[in-house]
Amino acid sequence: MYNQLQFTSSEELIRQYAPLVKRIAHHLLARLPSSVVLDDLLQAGMVGLLEASTKYDPSKGASFETYAGIRIRGSIIDEVRRGDWTPRSVHRNGRKIAETIQIIEARTGKDASDIEVAKELGVSMDEYHSLLKDSLESRLFSLDEITSSTENQPGEMIAGDDPGPNAQVEKGAFMEALTGAISNLPEREKLVLALYYDEELNLKEIGQVLGVSESRVSQIHSQAALRLRSRLSDWTS
Repeated sequence: MYNQLQFTSSEELIRQYAPLVKRIAHHLLARLPSSVVLDDLLQAGMVGLLEASTKYDPSKGASFETYAGIRIRGSIIDEVRRGDWTPRSVHRNGRKIAETIQIIEARTGKDASDIEVAKELGVSMDEYHSLLKDSLESRLFSLDEITSSTENQPGEMIAGDDPGPNAQVEKGAFMEALTGAISNLPEREKLVLALYYDEELNLKEIGQVLGVSESRVSQIHSQAALRLRSRLSDWTS
């Protein structure tokens, strides 16, 4: 077994990969409200690491660190979801914004602007931006969350927990739809997502790159997230 070959004990495993757990936990913590406790994320990450050690299959071609990272991230996201602190009204507002974006884009055939969405909702721009802020801070909305909207995640497939050909085809189709939805976002929203998830810059750093305030980056990020949710409603509903 992989564990027996590579690690003499779980303590050795934790010692070697604890920095990976800490890095992922800190990166995700930066996206969450101050009420979230880092220790809770670290504990969940350690659970994911230990699960990875028992399920990893090197014959699948992925390195253990790659697979463990997927497991750690998924375990932390699951923990955050279980402890959802968000008022139902915030969830309702987020769904309403996504639905409104979908309606406007179906009607006009082009990207819905924040001005159009606010007008359709019957709120001021300040109120709309406040709703976007609440939506972003209320959840760990990320590409990690939206790609886990189907039951079997890529990491599960790498591990050898084969979900079967039909599920793999469905997962492939979903990822293709997600890729297409991201590529068709407005350029600024697409850039913010790339800087946030690929380059792992925080909101303040992205603001410096774009020459806008941190709060404006937050608004752009949240609107991109809700736009993706609206365009992938057939998959995520």
